[in-house]
Amino acid sequence: MGKVTLMAQDETIADFLIALAAERASAEKTLRAYETDLSDANAFMAERDVSLSHASSDDLKALLSHWHKRRLAPRTTARRLSALRGFYAYLCGEGLRTDNPSVNVASPKTSPAIPQALSEKDVVRLIDKARHLPDEEQALMMSAGLEMLYATGLRISELLAIEESTLLTREKTLTIRGKGGKERLVLLTDMASEAALRWIAWRHEKQPDYLDKALFSWRKKPLTRDDFARLLKQIAALAGIAAERVSPHKLRHSFATHMLNRGADLRVLQTMLGHADIATTQIYTKTRSDRLSGLVQDMHPLARMTDGEVE
Repeated sequence: MGKVTLMAQDETIADFLIALAAERASAEKTLRAYETDLSDANAFMAERDVSLSHASSDDLKALLSHWHKRRLAPRTTARRLSALRGFYAYLCGEGLRTDNPSVNVASPKTSPAIPQALSEKDVVRLIDKARHLPDEEQALMMSAGLEMLYATGLRISELLAIEESTLLTREKTLTIRGKGGKERLVLLTDMASEAALRWIAWRHEKQPDYLDKALFSWRKKPLTRDDFARLLKQIAALAGIAAERVSPHKLRHSFATHMLNRGADLRVLQTMLGHADIATTQIYTKTRSDRLSGLVQDMHPLARMTDGEVE
């Protein structure tokens, strides 16, 4: 097989990414990660005079060895293999291959990362400092955003995709389109709903010419993930919390951890977070094993017995 150019292979990768965006409604961040991982694999295969789309299991094992020599973390290697598996599944589905070479390549063993959550007091301080930002627009927008993130456990991409019209009905239940285009219902707390409505009322009064559908905006432009993260770190500094401990996703982890600690059902939490697999939600049980132990002691009928009888 003659040596293929990166240009030719990039077209195949591009077709796969287009299919991901169209069929699975993958987030832009996910698409960028897939593109980076596949481009890296593509460059390695080009050195072996083989195209990525025609690589064999042996080629992929050589790639795995290459990653090992580069001392990539097991989690990074597993993520890259996942991208390759998706790519080859796409090629097989399109009839461009009759076999999937990635099925014979084992993923490295990884330990699930335990989510790092803020304390309940930390979250309260963040929301309080957001309310008292000197810039009124920032204060109303960020307090609404933080209230909604912490009330629902939304991903930041899901929060920023919410349209203003969904809040104007004064309904506290929102339909969220999550990963893979799957829809779920989330319920806002009274405080989150009121914060969002205050923000909308301010914008209607101060920026009546703002016509974009997005609920969250900054200086008459839709708010971006980077904007939100930057403002959140500023708020963290005011609250006396280290910037590296704070991110929109940490608020999602905090929501899940605090709900579980206060007795939320794991299956209900799975639905609220939009997890396809209960195993993803179960990782939060590792954040407070003492809490689960306490629940068993409090709730199990045989946990406390006196003279052989259940209390």
